[in-house]
Amino acid sequence: MSQVLLASNRGPVSFARADDGTLTMRRGAGGLVSGLAGVTGAGGDPGGRGVAAGTVPAGDGHADAAPEVLWVCAALGDADREAARRAPDGRLDLAGHDIGGSAVRMLDIPAATFHRAYNAVANSTLWFVHHLLYDTPRAPHFDARARRDWQSYEAYNAAFADALARDAASGAKAAIQDYHLSLAPRMLRDRRPDLRIVHFSHTPWAPPEYFRLLPDDIGEQVLDGILGADHAAFLTERWAGAFLDCCAALLPGAKVDRAARTVARGGHVTTVGVYGLGVDGDALRRRAAEPDVAERARALREQVGDRKLIVRIDRTELSKNIVRGLAAYREMLVNHPEWRGRVVQLAFAYPSRHDLPEYRDYTEAVREAAARITEEFGTPDWDPLILQVADDYPRSLAAYGMADVLLVNPIRDGMNLVAKEGPVLSGNGCALVLSREAGAAAELGEDALLINPYDVSQTAEALHQALLMPREKRAERCARLTAAATAMPPQRWFAEQLAALG
Repeated sequence: MSQVLLASNRGPVSFARADDGTLTMRRGAGGLVSGLAGVTGAGGDPGGRGVAAGTVPAGDGHADAAPEVLWVCAALGDADREAARRAPDGRLDLAGHDIGGSAVRMLDIPAATFHRAYNAVANSTLWFVHHLLYDTPRAPHFDARARRDWQSYEAYNAAFADALARDAASGAKAAIQDYHLSLAPRMLRDRRPDLRIVHFSHTPWAPPEYFRLLPDDIGEQVLDGILGADHAAFLTERWAGAFLDCCAALLPGAKVDRAARTVARGGHVTTVGVYGLGVDGDALRRRAAEPDVAERARALREQVGDRKLIVRIDRTELSKNIVRGLAAYREMLVNHPEWRGRVVQLAFAYPSRHDLPEYRDYTEAVREAAARITEEFGTPDWDPLILQVADDYPRSLAAYGMADVLLVNPIRDGMNLVAKEGPVLSGNGCALVLSREAGAAAELGEDALLINPYDVSQTAEALHQALLMPREKRAERCARLTAAATAMPPQRWFAEQLAALG
């Protein structure tokens, strides 16, 4: 039986300290974990999103061909670090924790190193570059402190490479995830050239003119780090093309063959692939049929009544464009007063990255924008906007089922699974208003109402048109959206990447 090593910053479980001082385990949060847990089975089902199994599907229907999986992740907080220290060499599965039968190694990286690598570099630099988020007259600002932060990012990636190199059997496959671990493929190849390595980018990839914001040597390190992999994988052709463009324009000695989608450098060839991650429709429907979802649906229906329903579900992430989306809803109510009293928007905004001041400020801006809409338009018997800044997955599933219109308007997004989950669970067929800058637009654009995420007036009119769309037309479009959304479920998405390694 073959071995697969899976590496990601956030693991399938996390820990918290209870009032009596004991450690309690819960399902890890985040979309990446949800998708990966669906193919590895790690974490059981405490959050209601995973499945209980211990192997990755082989892609050919033969269970005996499925590889064993070891998931390597980082301890994210003090409770995680304590759990990792108590476990034999960080192996949570060997410490009596029930993780759905999977093997998990949690790395106890020093807190200061982790903070600088995760917050200062991954989330405040690389995320900002790939999502084109910088206010360039003021940022970025690469000085001596930034160099110190970069050294921590290098150390963080090296910790993963060391663990993977130590744990890997001869000829194993390593699947390294996302921008947190851009350097790890090269580091792992240097340590274990016998391994086959794939790196998957869950974010967009910046075009060369924006990627150049990074210091030249750091930009080269990031590109060369990913080229340590045998296969570099992306969510859309657009992001894969941007990576190839960056290699051609910015990486000395790189030979890029765009037709073959390969990059050769230093005697090593990296192939580039595209895998549009979708959703497991059957699993999602089963979860949505649970009693807690029905309970949330009843409560929402009491609040909304028989009014039309616009739904948006996001993290309070700068790239998600929530404030402009709320402004568009307000403008629709101004321009089309016939909707007043007849429509409600549900805005579920899950807290995100509150360690960073930009995110705390943005969350407050979302609250303020929502309050202004309620103050301007609300009546004793009509609340035009229901905002929830809290994580409530069953409530989100209930909202999907009730939505007449789903609004997904990010500034820039690698894929956006909300745009795919909503149509799958829609009860009556929802209309999708979708940003052209979401990766999902490449697959869903023909049956969505595409918008420029910066154009508030266009978004307002698209919401109006979506509400007016005849039910039969919505249902037809929604059926096609569902087919596209489920074309590459997580199991197939992961299996095809492993198959690309040979």
